[in-house]
Amino acid sequence: MKDNFLCLDEFYQSFSLRMISIDNITVEFGGNALFENVSFLIKEKEKIALIGRNGAGKTTLLKLIAGEMSPTRGNISRPKNLTIGYLPQHIKVNDSKTVREETLTAFENIFAIRANIATLTAELNERDDFHTAEYGKLIEELGYQNERLQMFDSDSIEAETEKTLMGLGFRRTDFERRTSEFSGGWRMRIELAKILLRKPDLLLLDEPTNHLDIESINWLESFLKNSKSALLLVSHDKAFVDAVTTRTIEISLGKIYDYKANYSRYLELRAIDRENQIRAYENQQKLIADTQDFINRFRYKPTKAVQVQSRIKMLEKLEPIQIEEVDNSRLNLRFPLPPHSGTISLDIENLTKAYGEHTVLQNIDMQIRRGEKIAFVGKNGEGKTTLVKCIVGELDFMGSLRLGHNVKVGYFAQNQAATLDDSKTVFQTVDDIATGDIRTKLRNILGAFMFGGDDIDKRVAVLSGGERSRLAMIKLLLSPVNMLILDEPTNHLDISTKNVLKDAIRQFPSSAIIVSHDRDFLDGLVDKVYEFADKKIIEHIGGIGDFLRAKNFNSLHQIEIKNTDKKDIAPQAVSDSKLQYEQNKERARQIKKQERQIELLESDIADLEKEIARLEAEFTDGNSSDELSVKYHKTQHLLEQKMYEWEILSEELEKIKQ
Repeated sequence: MKDNFLCLDEFYQSFSLRMISIDNITVEFGGNALFENVSFLIKEKEKIALIGRNGAGKTTLLKLIAGEMSPTRGNISRPKNLTIGYLPQHIKVNDSKTVREETLTAFENIFAIRANIATLTAELNERDDFHTAEYGKLIEELGYQNERLQMFDSDSIEAETEKTLMGLGFRRTDFERRTSEFSGGWRMRIELAKILLRKPDLLLLDEPTNHLDIESINWLESFLKNSKSALLLVSHDKAFVDAVTTRTIEISLGKIYDYKANYSRYLELRAIDRENQIRAYENQQKLIADTQDFINRFRYKPTKAVQVQSRIKMLEKLEPIQIEEVDNSRLNLRFPLPPHSGTISLDIENLTKAYGEHTVLQNIDMQIRRGEKIAFVGKNGEGKTTLVKCIVGELDFMGSLRLGHNVKVGYFAQNQAATLDDSKTVFQTVDDIATGDIRTKLRNILGAFMFGGDDIDKRVAVLSGGERSRLAMIKLLLSPVNMLILDEPTNHLDISTKNVLKDAIRQFPSSAIIVSHDRDFLDGLVDKVYEFADKKIIEHIGGIGDFLRAKNFNSLHQIEIKNTDKKDIAPQAVSDSKLQYEQNKERARQIKKQERQIELLESDIADLEKEIARLEAEFTDGNSSDELSVKYHKTQHLLEQKMYEWEILSEELEKIKQ
């Protein structure tokens, strides 16, 4: 019994005040230091933002703290019983389980305790040697295991799991679907749910909002603010970082700058400290110059010998003030001067788009004038991307859609990176499209988008998804277009680079349509908002702030909640049994028709995937003709369209079944 209580004491102690100490760590790659002699502490329940340009070492530092890497020099000290939940940017999810089963693996330790309790209980029920020492030990062990179980609040596992999954955007109907049916972004949500449910002592989250919509981001924001776990967060969503964290650590040029303030306040304090440092440096330089001048003038005068020696010793003891280096690679980027276009950039009348029986948009009217900056907002699945695809000609529709005189559209889609030429280098990709004086600034532009040094000579084929996305964005920025359409343009950009893009769009003299869940990015950028809901759009004049105030909302999150709530209001039960029967019959008919359309799409998708595999085999065999390449890209494009239609119809089917 004594041993068990000692174990239980250790268990309780695991929840007491703890601290991680990072002591003078240095990380080198190929002889170059990523950062050097970095030290800081992470205390219990602290919420810390880890910021810095891409490539500064943020992800590396998370891996070091998680124990997945070791520093070149220095130490990281962790308490013995510390639990860490680490969400990397790229993960693998077991495809053999349902969403619920996979998420519940977060509680494997609780299930093990439950199994142990069941075994002990069964053994006690079979014994009748109540007065033996062995029976007493079993009773003690059972009591210990039950106390452990109570510590985990195990009765709420199912409810907490469902609450977390739904907070991250899953429907109840998704819970029994296989994880293999979901995209990489949704699998990332499953992994995030598991980590949050474990309630570790320390959360290490690397870009957790990249694959979340606004509703899920706001749920996660609330969860993290109320969590008892300490947090080290990497995110390029400034509003999210400001809301969640109270301390900011920046990695810049191999050093760290640590402030007990959120990101916005940190920027103010950092600027003040640097100004004070510059003034102190200038004052010291003046003191040194004046002192040296005194020494030079009176060095050989016997009457001044004591004063001269005193000043020489003072200079020797003076601790020189150094001005911290600042990463000045941020660029004030401007688009090339666009060709002149008519006053009306886009005119849409009575546009309707449907997939089979499922209508996404109905009788849409919209007019965009030259120079307007527009935001598309609303819940996922309400037709924002569908309308964008209609505008750029990727989807057919009913109604009228006319581009204005001489309007040339530049389109950035979420999969835009797939259109890059793998055989070219990063520099060749932008050099081929740049014209005029902008060509003299290509290296600076690439640097502003995190392609520095030897990165510009990399082949596109070896770039990561984020790097390809940034390169596709640069290519668009250098194109002579007079209407921009950007679908989630900020997913792979750090805060500094997002500001570069935001400033460039703000100065862009022609029209822009932006689909984005990034509140801070849209703030001060757009002057009109189109709200998508119930197959319609509603025009709101003014910026995002004006729109939210007019709707009496605090965030875009509430738009989505309101739209969802309207759809979820069930009609009052009808007492007429015949009417109820007809409604059920019609619902069954719709489900059957929808399932048939989905089956046809799945068959088409399977055929297209086989055709792509065949074409890839021809490439492997050495056939690289232009005709084959064109056919390959057309087939890929058709597959993407079929997959998009499948996703829309599948979402509608789930709504019908609910």
